[in-house]
Amino acid sequence: MKRKKTIKTPRLFKSKNILQDPLGNASLLKKYSMPPVALAQKIWWGKGGYAEVYKGVLGDGEEIAIKRLTKACRDERKEKEFLTEIGTIGHVCHANVLSLLGCCTDNGLYLIFHFSSRGSVSSLLHDENFPVLDWNRRYKIAIGTARGLHYLHKGCQRRIIHRDIKSSNILLTGDFEPLISDFGLAKWLPSQWTHHSIGPIEGTFGHLAPEYYMHGIVDEKTDVFAYGVFLLEIISGRKPVDGSHQSIHNWAKPILSRGEVEKLVDPRLGGICDVTQLKRLGFAASLCIRASSTWRPTMSEVATCYAVFMLFHITVC
Repeated sequence: MKRKKTIKTPRLFKSKNILQDPLGNASLLKKYSMPPVALAQKIWWGKGGYAEVYKGVLGDGEEIAIKRLTKACRDERKEKEFLTEIGTIGHVCHANVLSLLGCCTDNGLYLIFHFSSRGSVSSLLHDENFPVLDWNRRYKIAIGTARGLHYLHKGCQRRIIHRDIKSSNILLTGDFEPLISDFGLAKWLPSQWTHHSIGPIEGTFGHLAPEYYMHGIVDEKTDVFAYGVFLLEIISGRKPVDGSHQSIHNWAKPILSRGEVEKLVDPRLGGICDVTQLKRLGFAASLCIRASSTWRPTMSEVATCYAVFMLFHITVC
């Protein structure tokens, strides 16, 4: 696979001021200015629903990712999503959540992040140009993503519901540590609220919890369902929706109910996986994809179960 070149952009950004976060506190999020010439000195890295991502290198050698709202998407709703992302993650700090360095509003809307050198989980699972992702790394990604979601739901000043947990939004560091990214659809959930009622429905087909796409109800359990789908994708290597439009959770449910989790495993692994770890992830997935949100665990419970299983070497039968 041909590697992309990196071009240094000395003094690409210059700090202007400190922003205020949504809670009114001084934030470490910086606002940057960007000379127009800098636009020609970045390497295109990818494209999402409403933004393009470029790679750059600061004068001190730090690699950064620059997310730019495309002109074609500069409508009021997309700009609101972009600003929501700034407001939501400007103050979060966790090893499994992508760090936002700052933003820029000169000649467009830009977010500046630390660069995730491995790309997304989706690309490593489904791009034929990459080698097969081994089991140990898959397990590490599953555990780290659970920790990140637990932090968003319980560790922030206000609860954050991501609303778009999927493999393409889980980025990876050089040592395959997962980073939850893309907070354009995220919602704050005040402590006195049990849920949001939202319309129109947004998100990614195959990851949407039943109560969300049927009734517009959003709470932490919405993310839990999507995490369950993500686990099935990690285990099986299948896409959330296949060519026949069958969802991965509908395919996996009867297999899990029969206790045949080994039949879910990605055949490209050649049978090389830790059976105990596989059963842990399969058990967690079976709970997370339950149709009723009441019967799904919280991410706190999922993370606790993982920790207890590993501490006492418990095997799920």
